[in-house]
Amino acid sequence: MSETINIRELNDLIASKASFVSLIRSGMDRRIIGQKHLVDSLLIALLCNGHVLLEGVPGLAKTLAIKTLASLVDAKYSRIQFTPDLLPADVIGTLIYSVKNESFEVKKGPIFANFVLADEINRAPAKVQSALLEAMQERQVTIGEETFKLDNPFLVMATQNPIEQEGTYPLPEAQTDRFLLKVVIGYPNKDEEKSIIRQNITSQSSPITPVIKPAEIVEVQKIVEKIYIDEKIENYIVDIVFATREPSKYGLTDLASIISYGASPRASISLALASRAYAFLQGRGYVIPEDVRAVCHDVMRHRIGLSYEAEANNINADEVITAILDKVAVP
Repeated sequence: MSETINIRELNDLIASKASFVSLIRSGMDRRIIGQKHLVDSLLIALLCNGHVLLEGVPGLAKTLAIKTLASLVDAKYSRIQFTPDLLPADVIGTLIYSVKNESFEVKKGPIFANFVLADEINRAPAKVQSALLEAMQERQVTIGEETFKLDNPFLVMATQNPIEQEGTYPLPEAQTDRFLLKVVIGYPNKDEEKSIIRQNITSQSSPITPVIKPAEIVEVQKIVEKIYIDEKIENYIVDIVFATREPSKYGLTDLASIISYGASPRASISLALASRAYAFLQGRGYVIPEDVRAVCHDVMRHRIGLSYEAEANNINADEVITAILDKVAVP
């Protein structure tokens, strides 16, 4: 009975603290036409203190989305354009000798921000990618002999272009695993495209007014951590992940030759975290199976390795995840 009372109290707490969600959505809508899924994915990552890997062709408002979100949260934003000649120091910072003080001084890099856009992350070599991903994982940066904690909230949105692979360095699986979500976005529909034209051929653009402070986001993150996940939901998450590793045991024999390796334990953790954040966006203090299903594709698509047979038959990770969700018993 006490559990029920706690959930009721949590629902009331969420209702009192979640008003900023609709304000952020309406603020994003003023600048970005369509792309509701992208906006919700950024909110989920922000609430989980996670990071987003975004895949889409150029011109789909990826940069504008995170820049607008940073303005709405009144947070520091920085953009790093990844290029083949980029160095780790260009991301995290370096030591510069000061003639005046006759000593080395720390010059912090663009990673020291609340919202970081890593544009076309697959254009930079592995050393630069690993410098960024270390900062993402450890939430700190070491320059010389000093270690600096990164600001909180800290969200990295890395983008990659799916159509241009010449001169790129694909992210290794161990690195993509560090991203909470991999979001794939497509073109707008005809009505959205007309609205985009109208919005961009006028010189007037409404200013963005902050609706929440970074410190308040940190408080909300603590509330999201309290959202209740029943053991049945935990079992459901584990079954979904294990179905990628041992498909035959779940009646998915066809997938055994399609999957070369299954999702890691990070997938289970990320599913639980993202489900909590999704429940918060729905105004609930507990997770239901629909929350898990809603975030499953974004959490899992970059964590499943497909075989050559899958590629030969044009089978992608989303189709594999859909087959698993259709087969695994829902609690």
